[in-house]
Amino acid sequence: MKKLINLTELQILSLAKEGDNEASTFIITKYRSVVEAIASRFTVSPIERDDLIQEGMIGLLAAIKSFDSSKGASFNTYCGTCINNSIQTALRKFNRKKDFPADAILPLEEEFVNGKSSVLSAEDSFLAQESVSMLTQQLDKNLSDFENDVLRLHMIGCSYNEIAKRLNKTPKAIDNALQRIRKKLKEVSF
Repeated sequence: MKKLINLTELQILSLAKEGDNEASTFIITKYRSVVEAIASRFTVSPIERDDLIQEGMIGLLAAIKSFDSSKGASFNTYCGTCINNSIQTALRKFNRKKDFPADAILPLEEEFVNGKSSVLSAEDSFLAQESVSMLTQQLDKNLSDFENDVLRLHMIGCSYNEIAKRLNKTPKAIDNALQRIRKKLKEVSF
């Protein structure tokens, strides 16, 4: 690290870009707090904070490799954008249903009611069974048969067009049904 003391940040970045591990470590250490700050913005995330930080670090490494000072942006601004984009890409990928194998998805009723969930304690399993049962009753009570069919197909990842094709309806009818379902679900309490 002694050789880096008298260098500017741009010079250190240039060394890191050329493969200097000491320079890369210096930049990573310096900007780790930026990664953590950006990751902490995603408080309601299906991905754990440590994994978000890891994705942000990947974005930081990409920023180190691709930064071009001639473009006019500071490295701080550029790396912040790369970190944010990397985290958001990971979240989008996580949320894509098509990445899950179809045989790995179980209906809620099957997963909890038939006791197939080994992760839950006996008490949690019972409470989950009760919650699923109550939710199913509320859905059956508040939604029409058509809306129930639309909701179940939507929950397993079918697109509007796929649902419309399966139910012999137009995509607009499916969209309208989903809007009604959302409105009705906001009013459901148990």
